[in-house]
Amino acid sequence: MKRPFLLERIAENLRVSKVVALLGPRQSGKTTLAREFSRGEGLSFDPALNYFDLENPAHLERLANPMLALDFLRGLVVIDEIQLRPDLFPVLRVLVDREDCPAKFLILGSASRDLIRQGSETLAGRIGFVEVTPFGMRETGEVERLWVRGGYPLSFLAETEADSWLWRGNYVKTFLERDIPALGIQIPAATLRRFWTMLAHYHGQIFNASELGKSLGIADTTARRYLDLLTGTFMIRTLQPWFENIGKRQVKSPKIYFRDTGILHQLMGIPDRAALETHPRLGASWEGFALEQVIRVSGASDGEIYFWGVHNQGEVDLLLIRNGRRYGFEVKFTEAPRAKPSQKLALECLKLDRLDIICPGSANYPLAERVYVTGLEKVPELFKALET
Repeated sequence: MKRPFLLERIAENLRVSKVVALLGPRQSGKTTLAREFSRGEGLSFDPALNYFDLENPAHLERLANPMLALDFLRGLVVIDEIQLRPDLFPVLRVLVDREDCPAKFLILGSASRDLIRQGSETLAGRIGFVEVTPFGMRETGEVERLWVRGGYPLSFLAETEADSWLWRGNYVKTFLERDIPALGIQIPAATLRRFWTMLAHYHGQIFNASELGKSLGIADTTARRYLDLLTGTFMIRTLQPWFENIGKRQVKSPKIYFRDTGILHQLMGIPDRAALETHPRLGASWEGFALEQVIRVSGASDGEIYFWGVHNQGEVDLLLIRNGRRYGFEVKFTEAPRAKPSQKLALECLKLDRLDIICPGSANYPLAERVYVTGLEKVPELFKALET
């Protein structure tokens, strides 16, 4: 499946940085994307010499002396699963600081820059970051299937629902038993799975570390540490609150969302659409899915997205602040959203340029002054219009 917008972002970053990191969850398509990029951008690339998979023992052996192995390479050099060898970052800094450096480096990692902090610190000013998510609306055009199965390529493209369900079950098991220990984090797989499963019931809600910790018999500080871990490995989106000086009691705790509804459904025991239709968390699942798609289509960074809420008076599910303009989004699992006083409150308190009520389908019409109903399928068109 083609992802031209990501290829363009890689090219843009490589024009200004000597190192570009593709970060995203395992099996999100980073390796496929890197190989596609290496075939088409014009940088010389020898897959036999310039590609290193740090899960491959032979490639690890080649990097036993990394300075010697990398010093003579020219063109594009790809290093996959960089989080397994954080000691390579100082070596890369020395290499890219060479006069007339003959190589550019594309490094792939299954952890955020916070979990591989050494990379952003050692290579400060020399590295660009591109996040590679699982498939979204821009790639698939199949909203229903994407919602139920999630966007991981092997889950989304599976021949049957049963195959997709089995793949996701294996993915969760491998993530807990292999990927987390590989990051040097020693948390029993069963403990983290219980926390992750409990977190599924907080999807789309305010995170309460004390309440969650009490339910699991752990300290609230431990619950926050586990949340940071799942956020740093791209499993959970922690949406921070926005504050305005308005003299009202505003929500000050973050909201949490599963970034992939296929994984959410796996942990909640929802194998297909039929089971989802009768599940009490149907609406929450769709709302979190739609919110994630809006964020991805917008291309917004973490520093541009928030939620806003006033206790017992209303909230904005997503506040996007970009280029001095403010856009609000409410997500509703209904075909006919209605105008509400809380929308007027949000417009006035936040001084929004517009507020969109995102609902299923392809609706597109004004609801009130600066308030619009926008079907999820129309979101790509919405952001094209906002950017002009």
